[in-house]
Amino acid sequence: MRLATREDGSRDGMLVVVSRDGMRALPAGVSIQAALDDWTRLEPILRGLAGRVNEEGEVLDVSALQAPLPRAWQWLDGSAFPTHGALMQKAFNLPPIETDRPLMYQGLSHHFLSATEDVPLPSEADSIDFEGEFAVVTGDVPMGCTADEALAHIRLVMLLNDWSLRAIAPIEMKTGFGWIQAKPACSVAPFAVTPDALGSAWSEGRVGLPLTVEVNGRWFGHPVGDQMAYGFHELIAHAARTRNLPAGTIIGSGTVSNADHARVGSTCLSERRAIEMIEGGAPRTPFLSFGDRVTMRAGPLFGTLDQRVVAG
Repeated sequence: MRLATREDGSRDGMLVVVSRDGMRALPAGVSIQAALDDWTRLEPILRGLAGRVNEEGEVLDVSALQAPLPRAWQWLDGSAFPTHGALMQKAFNLPPIETDRPLMYQGLSHHFLSATEDVPLPSEADSIDFEGEFAVVTGDVPMGCTADEALAHIRLVMLLNDWSLRAIAPIEMKTGFGWIQAKPACSVAPFAVTPDALGSAWSEGRVGLPLTVEVNGRWFGHPVGDQMAYGFHELIAHAARTRNLPAGTIIGSGTVSNADHARVGSTCLSERRAIEMIEGGAPRTPFLSFGDRVTMRAGPLFGTLDQRVVAG
């Protein structure tokens, strides 16, 4: 099942059920958040709409779509790809993070950008970067939920761009209190899908699809999303160890990164620059400038992120 949020003048928008080809949609009469809050009752209704959308759906205007969740109760971003962390540590001569737990921080959740709107940021001097990620949206998750139990609480899977300001991040990291200024609003691809819609590409709580990134129309990378050290179910269990999670919690994978990065490229500038530092002693790839365009896709199911960075 493929869902989206159409702008309707409200803060949370209108949930529409989308056809497999992304061309038609049927309104559900509620927001995605409302559906998540009442999933047991509403899921069969939504699946009924999905069965009719190809014949009865109205033509879908993708430009009128917001992020699937324009705002959410919670955004928790992991860092589950070990290759990314190892490259950053080697490039900057950092000691490894000694922990047997997943890495995770809590980010801005009151606003998610749509897939096509401009991304306003304050200054090019902040070293503007993108990060291609997969994410899941949960139902209500009880405190102490195990990883095995957590799989049943995953309602939707999404593709997103976690914008980052690299000049600010090290300053905030030194405080030990996490990121505020270095992490502006994320952007989300137009369609959220239920895990079953991914077929064999959904396995062990991971998305086995290449995430293709282009910068100003030029290929940047296409690493696959299944090389996570921790699956999404394990990230959920980590987040829920001492607290429950409300329906509508979004959990990110962190920057998608593969061990064979020389062949498949990267999904963020910082990783590309780290590789250049390791191989040649200095980074060559610049951070983004105003007017630059970043495109991300992971096959047709999620739709495409296609945005310009602009002065805010």
